[in-house]
Amino acid sequence: MKKSVILTAFIASIMALSSCTTSSTPNATADQSTGNAALECILTRTSVRQYQPDRTISRDTVETLLRAAMSAPTAVNKQPWAFIALDDRAALDSLAQVLPYARMLTKAPLAIVTCGDLSKAIDGEDADKGFWIQDVSAATENLLLAAHAMGLGAVWTGVYPDAERVKDVQERLGLPANVIPLAVVPVGYPTGPQKPKEKWDPANVHFNKW
Repeated sequence: MKKSVILTAFIASIMALSSCTTSSTPNATADQSTGNAALECILTRTSVRQYQPDRTISRDTVETLLRAAMSAPTAVNKQPWAFIALDDRAALDSLAQVLPYARMLTKAPLAIVTCGDLSKAIDGEDADKGFWIQDVSAATENLLLAAHAMGLGAVWTGVYPDAERVKDVQERLGLPANVIPLAVVPVGYPTGPQKPKEKWDPANVHFNKW
């Protein structure tokens, strides 16, 4: 892909980021409404499960989403992640068949499966433990935030650590044994305005000790 195309997609994502506002955040405080685009995007992100029909997502946009995902922090800079992008209707419907809890896949124009690649993980890590879980989780959250910043909607649907879900996704996508699917993220253009949940609770905060 030409550098100019990548740069254009990146600039578009930054412009979209500036469109995130806290106006839809319930009980937003004056301190939260800072005008900082990144903070506002975090505060207004929400899970989106319904998407506009027949509106596709370009490969340039997919690349921008994945660039954001791969900008996540990673232990010892191992970057033990891999991503499967599904934008074929048959592939999306096929994955939905083994993930009945992710029925939104049948309507989404795109899904990104975020995975841990144990061949790139810290020595000694396996499928049941390791920093790869934190690394891929951080990448998944970056993906969700980037989607919101670009005017898209997405939802984290968990796969790992449910052994049956992991096995079903591995088999359906032909993943090697060393690649562990952490989450499936359907992505699309929301059908309408979304209202984020208010999750701030000062009771969950402790300073200096419990």
